[in-house]
Amino acid sequence: MKNEEILKKLREADDYVSGQELCEYYGVSRTAVWKAVRQLEKDGYVIEAQNNRGYRLVESGSADIYTGLEIESCLDTEWIGRKLVFHRETGSTNIDAKSLAEQGEQEGAVVVADMQTAGRGRRGRGWDSPAGKDIYMTIMLRPQCRPEKASALTLVMALAVLEAIQEVIPQPCGIKWPNDVVVNNKKVCGILTEMSAEIDGIHYVVIGSGINVNHEQFAQEIQDKATSLYAECGKKINRARLTARVLHYFEKNYAVFQDSWDFSGLVEKYNGFLVNCGREVRVLDPKGEYDGVAKGINEKGELLVARKSDGQTVQVYAGEVSVRGIYGYV
Repeated sequence: MKNEEILKKLREADDYVSGQELCEYYGVSRTAVWKAVRQLEKDGYVIEAQNNRGYRLVESGSADIYTGLEIESCLDTEWIGRKLVFHRETGSTNIDAKSLAEQGEQEGAVVVADMQTAGRGRRGRGWDSPAGKDIYMTIMLRPQCRPEKASALTLVMALAVLEAIQEVIPQPCGIKWPNDVVVNNKKVCGILTEMSAEIDGIHYVVIGSGINVNHEQFAQEIQDKATSLYAECGKKINRARLTARVLHYFEKNYAVFQDSWDFSGLVEKYNGFLVNCGREVRVLDPKGEYDGVAKGINEKGELLVARKSDGQTVQVYAGEVSVRGIYGYV
């Protein structure tokens, strides 16, 4: 019997769970159950115990707990996150996930941290990763597709984050192509996908996500384009549950991606959340900037842009360029 198993049983119950029921369910002694409950209390959970009734988890007591045990107790996935490594502090969850991959770990392993000291965004930019506020997580995969197909996985992750966020805040969410999840036209999540591959095959892919959950303030230089779930809805969000829900939706969306090894099965859903769609955008291409109107994405995850200069529709590949709104971040 693992502590996360008894925690999950207490969480699923509407009322008290008798010690005898727990003993019979897990095939252990009353002493073993008692020790497990005491350990959960040491970890910060509030558990009521009453004679002839059993044990009851007081949810309000565990609202701010962010541990591997808490995340695992919230999981409902079949394989994503069943190998979960939690760090109170680490350099980078992407680097940690790469290390797991190099050691031969099976796909679906997830690394989560409460704090990063070397968090990174796209193009080598730093990602502020303080403790006790946000979600920093990386999924490791071994997709059986050609390397050029894997770029769409960053869009799969963006959809998963958006769908999970929609469950916890009332404000509408969107995606700024390719993978920035936005609320009120400000970024709440960044995603960094990295790959180890050869010409005809992939060794592994790691998809890292940084979600601004309970961040209260941002540096002045990014206040106009960054926000958090707390800043938008005014209430603290349970990070463990949100982490588990992201993994839930990623597993479902990844199954659709696996059917064709492209984004065709998710294009319609993604375009429904695409905040760029129908808007004027500026494509920051190293070969030369140009303005146009975003028309949605295709099955490769490329953004279709009708160029203003000649009306020609251009397929924009995320790895090559950046896209900005004409009048602001979105």
